[in-house]
Amino acid sequence: MNPRHPFLGLGIPASDVPSSRSSRAGLAIAAGATTLALMLTSCAGGASVDGGSATTTSAAATPTIASSDENTSTTTAETLAETAAAAQRLLETLSEEQREQLLHDYDDATRTTSWSNFPVTFVERAGLNLSELTGEQRSAAMGVLAALLSQDAYETVVGIMEGDAYLLENSSSGETSLGQYYIAFFGDPTDADAWELQFGGHHLGINATLDGDEEAITFAPTHLGVQPAVYASAEGAEVQPFSGIYETAFAFYDSLTDEQKADLYQGSEIASMVCAPGDTCSYPTGTGLAGSELTDEQKQLLLDVIANWAGLADEQTTADALAAIAETLDETYIDWSGATVYDMTQGNGIYFQISGPDVYIEFASQKGSAGADVDGVITAGWGHVHTIYRDPSNDYADSVEQQEASGLGGPGGGPAGG
Repeated sequence: MNPRHPFLGLGIPASDVPSSRSSRAGLAIAAGATTLALMLTSCAGGASVDGGSATTTSAAATPTIASSDENTSTTTAETLAETAAAAQRLLETLSEEQREQLLHDYDDATRTTSWSNFPVTFVERAGLNLSELTGEQRSAAMGVLAALLSQDAYETVVGIMEGDAYLLENSSSGETSLGQYYIAFFGDPTDADAWELQFGGHHLGINATLDGDEEAITFAPTHLGVQPAVYASAEGAEVQPFSGIYETAFAFYDSLTDEQKADLYQGSEIASMVCAPGDTCSYPTGTGLAGSELTDEQKQLLLDVIANWAGLADEQTTADALAAIAETLDETYIDWSGATVYDMTQGNGIYFQISGPDVYIEFASQKGSAGADVDGVITAGWGHVHTIYRDPSNDYADSVEQQEASGLGGPGGGPAGG
């Protein structure tokens, strides 16, 4: 067990492991114990916080995380109600001091800069650090996320978090905050009012605005990242959180004609990220292949790619989001650089950008590992990816204006590659 991290080494019962094996989520989580315990459960004899005082919990008594199987929502209204109810269950487990840390004003502008691709050491997050909660509180916090997200999306997030804890345990990185994640609420978490659930840490920044009055949920802006892209769970099962993104992206690329690829392709050198997570964005567009040049089938394949970010919740919410994006797909541009074959053993990965009036997505393989190297595991290029999803017409549900990041998390700051 790594002494730097108090949550390593305890398994989770098979009954609590999400069961989906869908290609979009791309997770191969075996039955039995899973490495999600790396972050979210306490070891025997570990210290936890209960109402502000330190207590000792045993492994057997520690509640495990929520299973995404509990989320049966298919409509936006159901997701709004179930997420609000899960948020209230979390609040009931907290002390008054913890509630003050968790809750923020809906119009608090700091919510726009409290998420990033960087570890929490470099960019201060809002809310509660899950590693400082009791097992019951951590389970309730993950229950909020499970209520909001589809099963596929929940598994993808779990895979990102597991990968970060894997880096802490196995990589050469000296960054001790790997595997730490925060949860915050901006506004009153009910199914009647607008509020935001913010959840994230290294390589993860979810900003979900839930509006009961408008019966709408938006995930713009959100950052999904991964490192490594493929790793082994504690039981030896292969975990590949981004396989669904890779598969849908290459399905779209492979559908194109040579003429379309000539417009799309920007060269073998992987482009760099234009819009950093947690920072302002100019939403560049007009480069590459125009959506108006796609067939109906190709447009659907492109929407399948976009759904990896815009489609994180229930079926109705996803359908509504994609329908809005589809209306301006002809005015949307797509460009691509790097590899043209889905083969992680060759080249340094890919970059693509989807930029239009109602969607902005970047997928950027990172050229370096940021010092998080693992023997025999790819932790750069294909294996280290940053992404961003934004809606130029409706970021944060148009409720607050993005502030410019500063300090280590701002432009030019922080560790190389993040």
